[in-house]
Amino acid sequence: MKVLLASTHEQEDKIQELIQYMYCTIFPDYFTDDEIEQFDDMQVLHTTTRNFEYFGTLKEAFQVISSLQTLISIVESGSKEELYEDMFYHNAGILQSFGMFFPLSYDQFTEESDCKHNLSIYSRADNQLLV
Repeated sequence: MKVLLASTHEQEDKIQELIQYMYCTIFPDYFTDDEIEQFDDMQVLHTTTRNFEYFGTLKEAFQVISSLQTLISIVESGSKEELYEDMFYHNAGILQSFGMFFPLSYDQFTEESDCKHNLSIYSRADNQLLV
């Protein structure tokens, strides 16, 4: 008999937090608002209750979390080494195997982008006004 432990709500929350980080911090540096809106329409990195069935065990949820964290780290490092490109595609493949749509390529994050200096409706505010 094999015993499996279900993923926790905290893991599911962490996955949602990492996806939100991609949309609010990573994507605005490389893509225009229109492109990000298209990603949202295409359901890039979207999760549903059906997705949580794919990564419903502790091990699978950790794989998704670590894949998202690795993709974020690779993109934020700005390195153009082939080793990072291989890791990028490996982790993107892991996300795809769990039913998360991620059609973006490594080159889209290594090319210099004009979007880094633009304001985006998707990026988080740098400060908040307390009322």
